[in-house]
Amino acid sequence: MATWGTRLFTWLNGEPVGEDSFGNRYYTEKGKGTGLGGAKRRWVVYKGRPEASKVPAEWHSWLHHTVDALPTERARQPKDWEKPHLPNLSGTDHAYRPPGSVLAERSRPAATGDYEAWRPE
Repeated sequence: MATWGTRLFTWLNGEPVGEDSFGNRYYTEKGKGTGLGGAKRRWVVYKGRPEASKVPAEWHSWLHHTVDALPTERARQPKDWEKPHLPNLSGTDHAYRPPGSVLAERSRPAATGDYEAWRPE
């Protein structure tokens, strides 16, 4: 969810250019660009929690001026070995927690008795 400042800036200066599969909306600056070398600024307004890993690769390249054509204008065919983009889930309830982790919902396995603590001689 965007802050009030971002919403106001986007409303005054932004021109919507597209939306990705996560519902994030992408904008470019209206009129003449004020960025480096006169380039128009580009930004994203996230749907839900702002998390940069929710930006798919094709939109990331557009945001960072790697390509000028919007992903909706480019005819890109995904390779058969490519998996769909997934955001980083670290720090969320859906993060991977290995067995034995303190944060895992399962209980730790019982000790097997094969461990012997080191003692200095």
